[in-house]
Amino acid sequence: MADVQAHRGPDQGGKIALSGAGLSHRRLSILDASTGQQPMQSEDGRFTLVYNGEIYNYRELNGTLAGDGYRFAGHCDTETLLRAWQHSGVDCVSGLRGMFAFAVWDAGRRRLFLARDRLGIKPLYYGFTRDRDLVFGSELKALLVHPRLERKLDSQALEAYLALGYVPDPLSIFQTVRKLEPGHTLSYDANSKKVQLNRYWDVDFAEANTSDFDSDAAELLERVDDTVRMRLVADVPLGAFLSGGVDSSAVVASMARQTGTPVNTCAIGFDNPAFDETEHALLVARHLGTQHRDQQVAVGDHGLIDRLTGIYDEPFADSSALPTYRVCELARRQVKVALSGDGGDENFAGYRRYRMHWAESRARARVPERIRRPLFGALGQAYPKLDWAPRALRAKSTLQSLAMSTAEGYCHGVSMIPQALRETLYSTQFTRELQGYRASEIFRAHAANAGTDHPLSLAQYLDFKTYLPGDILTKVDRASMAHGLEVRVPLLDHELVSWAARLPATTKLRRGETKAVLKRAFEPLLPHDILYRQKKGFSVPLAEWFRGPLTGAAREALAGGALTDSGLFDPSALVGLLDDHVSGRADHATPLWSLLMLSRFLESQGGVARADNGTPNATELRRHA
Repeated sequence: MADVQAHRGPDQGGKIALSGAGLSHRRLSILDASTGQQPMQSEDGRFTLVYNGEIYNYRELNGTLAGDGYRFAGHCDTETLLRAWQHSGVDCVSGLRGMFAFAVWDAGRRRLFLARDRLGIKPLYYGFTRDRDLVFGSELKALLVHPRLERKLDSQALEAYLALGYVPDPLSIFQTVRKLEPGHTLSYDANSKKVQLNRYWDVDFAEANTSDFDSDAAELLERVDDTVRMRLVADVPLGAFLSGGVDSSAVVASMARQTGTPVNTCAIGFDNPAFDETEHALLVARHLGTQHRDQQVAVGDHGLIDRLTGIYDEPFADSSALPTYRVCELARRQVKVALSGDGGDENFAGYRRYRMHWAESRARARVPERIRRPLFGALGQAYPKLDWAPRALRAKSTLQSLAMSTAEGYCHGVSMIPQALRETLYSTQFTRELQGYRASEIFRAHAANAGTDHPLSLAQYLDFKTYLPGDILTKVDRASMAHGLEVRVPLLDHELVSWAARLPATTKLRRGETKAVLKRAFEPLLPHDILYRQKKGFSVPLAEWFRGPLTGAAREALAGGALTDSGLFDPSALVGLLDDHVSGRADHATPLWSLLMLSRFLESQGGVARADNGTPNATELRRHA
């Protein structure tokens, strides 16, 4: 289990076998390489810790713990975490500021304790074997080598993947494995073999009573400087990703004014100008005086597909994983730690879909539900899918969304394969297995716990629960750790997230301007054209690929092989989807990519059992989830 995760920690490895537990660790040395080896035990042998992450306030915690009589042998945050556990037990998580997934074995009580950071920056999988023993690891592949872990596909996870392009927490693609959700802890009693889950943190979107836009912008700059400063501590070379977008540029700007030497920055671009942003990154690099490197990737660089299957373990359909892998590869040649701008869109309302959702919510409020659902449902069904038309005429998705509830409509808006299309692709057998389950149920459940009914705040909350940990952070974690690179995300510092969540919605999305307060905050430090240019995103030319170099691979995947053998789909519907795309009648690039990645996943597993939701371990995990 440890060896298959060696890429996450190529510097050192350690294992320990105890009565009732076996713990192992792979280390990527960032702080105090001479100490901090894991697993780490307390002096009396009662507590044993394995840990992945960084505790940025460890020095402050050390001072407090030292005042309470704890002694430290080194200067690494692993020892800080162990002492904090000895001092406060489960409650120690409330004082941690950073990214982490860790496990503590309490030999005295024969109890295992797992914890994951508040935003889900670091991953943590757990599951039950046939003997009801608990197994866990940073990546799914660590669990899958265990000989007594069953591999049966989870039908609800498959439906969620095909809707969203990733398997959202707490689901995994297998019934007997779950992801520990962000902001949660887990306790496992090795005697009774019972599991208890607890949520210790959640983002709160209760708005502040008063707010001044310029004052908020000034405070935001100070807060970003603070979160960046905490993440500059390292005993190894450190740099940053620089895409030329607002978020990464803001992080680098903050780094540049806090360091005495030029910041190491890097960017990936494509040889097709329509998908290339390196000129904007270079503009920022020159403005801030960074040591900048960029690399051009051929627009036809789709050769990583099979490599990505092995990296992500579960089917994963965010095509920007390709350039993300390349930019991590480039960064690792020069640094061991890189700061990124991830989280800026979720924190400060940067996605175009937030504007759309807010507008749709206003429209929903004007029409009674008894009229709205049948009216817009019929209009959405009748309106043609005009992929080739100007954006203003592509109203089919909006009309369909207006027939739904707010949470269902948001799920529909972010779906890679819309519900109606998914249902035409599914086999009769798989439809029966789902028993009416739809991915939108995940969004409805989260919406019920959001504590806000403001359209923008609700959309942000839903992204914090689904898209951010399930897609964005998963993509970056696996791509970076595949290269032994640690990525730090200052815009997802939980104190900054909590502060930003309480800002009025109009401070973030102001007069149609996304990320308004973040842009105002960095106007003194960044060029106007960088802050206020149209957002492009980190995309690849999927539509062109499936009408060119990937046509053959797609046809092979859809017309036979693993997808057909799985029994999940109607084979003729899959082929028809590709034919419609290749002919230009429709743009199905995103659904085709999702299906291709699922096909590669199924092939990599060498055949897995179909869903059987009645197995005892799967039933228990589903109940906990």
